[in-house]
Formats: sequence, structure tokens, C-alpha cells
Amino acid sequence: MVTEICREAEEKMQKTVATLQRDLASIRAGRATPSLLDKVIVDYYGTPTPLNQLASISAPEPRLLLVQPWDKNAVSDCERAILKSDLGLNPATDGSVIRLVIPQLTEERRIELTKVVRKKAEEAKVAVRNLRRDANERLKKLEKDGEISKDEQHRIQGKIQKLTDTYIEKLDQVLAAKEEEIMEV
Repeated sequence: MVTEICREAEEKMQKTVATLQRDLASIRAGRATPSLLDKVIVDYYGTPTPLNQLASISAPEPRLLLVQPWDKNAVSDCERAILKSDLGLNPATDGSVIRLVIPQLTEERRIELTKVVRKKAEEAKVAVRNLRRDANERLKKLEKDGEISKDEQHRIQGKIQKLTDTYIEKLDQVLAAKEEEIMEV
């Protein structure tokens, strides 16, 4: 039971780090990446469908994204969805391909994006700390029920604290890498 608590806490902490990485990948940092369009939803024949399921998305140049819908009839729907998204991109269409030029970020926008990234990282840290608290509460309950000793509870809580520190450090590394990417001119 004790090892299960530790294992579950670690798995959830890993998922928290992965979620933060996925969220930060969709934040525009002045460089074209296909993951920038991950959250764009297209109204495809009345069904909300992610853009990456309707088209191939590539970045042939550092500041250009190419979106090639597999269904040529969906080009205008994809273009409309990109315009509606909060990415601030203006698509240029030549009939079958949508070109998205990623504009250079201003210093003001870079600082704004850094604040957004820090907020998301702090939310992830709070989630990791909540996981630690939940694991510790489960350990206290086991100790109260007499299933483990007080010493064992403290030992395992120390393990969980080390796990928490490790994953907070990983979150800080992800944050630092994204901030560096955003501030890069």
C-alpha cells in the first residue's frame, strides 16, 4: 500500500510536467512550430475537429507554417478557425495550402508571454504540491489505522518530499527553457 502511494504520486507528478510542456508548446515564441496550432478547432461539417486531424502542418522555415488540409473543401473552414483563434495569425491561402507567417515578437509581447508562462508553471507547481499533500494525508490515515508505524510514515513522507522537490525542479527547468525561447530575439 505504501509503495502504491509513492508510485501513484510520482506518476501524477510526471503527468503534471508533461501537461505543462504540452501547454507551453502551444504558446507562440516567435518561432514557427506545428504544435502552435494544436488548440485550433475547426468546424468541419458541423463537427468540432482539431486542425491537426484535418491537415498536415509543417514548418519549412523558422517563421512560416504550412497547413495542407487533406480535404480541399475544408481549406476555408481551416482558415476561418485560424482567424478565430487567439493566436493573432493572418492566414494566406492559395487554394489548397494555407501559409502562416509568424511575425517577430515585440519586447512588450515577450514580457507578457513570459508572465503567462510563469503563471502556468506556478499552477503546475501547485498541482505537484497538492499531490504531495494528498499522498501525505493517505499516509497519515494508514498510520492512524495502525497499518504503518509513525517512523515509517515519516520516512515515506521524506521520500514524497524528495519526489516533490525533484518534480518542482523539473518544472523550473521547463519554465527556464521556455522563457529563454521567448526572450530570444
